[in-house]
Amino acid sequence: MSKIALFGAAGVIGQSIAAAIGAKGQPYRVVGRSEASLRNAFGADPLAEIVTWNPDSPASVQAATAGVETLIYMVGVNYWQFELHPELMRKTLDGAIAAGVKNILLIGTVYPYGRAKSRPVREDHPREPHTFKGRMRKTQEDLLMQAHADGHIRATVLRLPDFYGPGVEASLLHRAAKAAVQGGVADMVGPIDQAHEFVFVPDVGPVVAKLVNTPAAFGKIWNFAGASVTTQHELVSEMERQTGRKLKLRVAGKTMLRLIGLFNPFMREMVEMHYLMTEPLIMDDSALQRLIGPIRKTPYAEGIRQTLAAVAGVRAIKALV
Repeated sequence: MSKIALFGAAGVIGQSIAAAIGAKGQPYRVVGRSEASLRNAFGADPLAEIVTWNPDSPASVQAATAGVETLIYMVGVNYWQFELHPELMRKTLDGAIAAGVKNILLIGTVYPYGRAKSRPVREDHPREPHTFKGRMRKTQEDLLMQAHADGHIRATVLRLPDFYGPGVEASLLHRAAKAAVQGGVADMVGPIDQAHEFVFVPDVGPVVAKLVNTPAAFGKIWNFAGASVTTQHELVSEMERQTGRKLKLRVAGKTMLRLIGLFNPFMREMVEMHYLMTEPLIMDDSALQRLIGPIRKTPYAEGIRQTLAAVAGVRAIKALV
C-alpha cells in the first residue's frame, strides 16, 4: 500500500518528487483527473500506483486518500480560474481528514506575499497580496494551516519562485530555449534585465522528500529559493554561449500583454502578476537549509544545458515520427 500520495502528480513538479521518492525504493500513489496523463508519466514505474479522482465527489477524494499517511498537494487550475484553489483545497482536506491522512504538504508560490517589502524575503514577511491570484493562494494556505492549528492534520507549505528545466513549457525561459535550439524568435515577458530567481525543477523532488520526513517542518511555511539571483537576460546570454546562436528576442511588457490578452486568456491573466517582473521578489531559504541541511541547487549554466538538451531531444523525436 502506498503511504505517500502525490495529488496533481502529472506535472513537472510531481514528476520530480516522484523520481526522488522512487529513488529510495518507496512505493507512491499518483493522483489526477486524467488516467492517460498519469500512465504516460508513471506507467513504466512499478513503484507507482495510479489513481484517478473527482474532487467534486467526497467519496472519490476519500478513496484516493485511503491508506495514505502523507499527501503532497500540487493540484493545478487554469490560470484564469484561481478562484478554484481554495475550493479544491477545502474538498481535498475534508476527504483526507476523513480518510485518516496524517500529513499534507502544499507546493505553494510567492503570490501570497504581495509586493516585497524587504530583500530578500523571509518566511516572516507580511502576507499582504494585492492581486486576486495572491488572495486566492493565501486563502488556500490559510485553510491548510488552520486545519493544522485545529489538530485535524499536520500541514506545511513549501513556497517556490518561478522554475525552469527539461520539459517545463510554462517557464518564462521556455520559448527562449526553443529559439536557441530551433531558431526563430524568442517571445519573452519583460523587462528581462530585472533581478529574478529560478528553481531548477529536478532540484525540487529531493527537498520535498526530505521535508515530509522531517517532523519539525509541519506547522510552518518554508521558502525554497533559486540557485542565485540572476536575470532573464543573463540566462539568454548563457543559452547563446552554449549554442553559439544569437537569439532574436521579442519582449512583451505590461501594455503588450494587455493587447495579446484580448485574444489569449493566459496572457490576459499575466497582466495582474506583472509586478513580479518589475519589482523583484527574491526569497531567503536559510531557514529551510537549517532545517534539512544543505540543498543541492543546480547552477544555472548546468540547468540551461539540460534544458536545451531536452528541447533538442524532443525536436529529434518529432523529426523521426
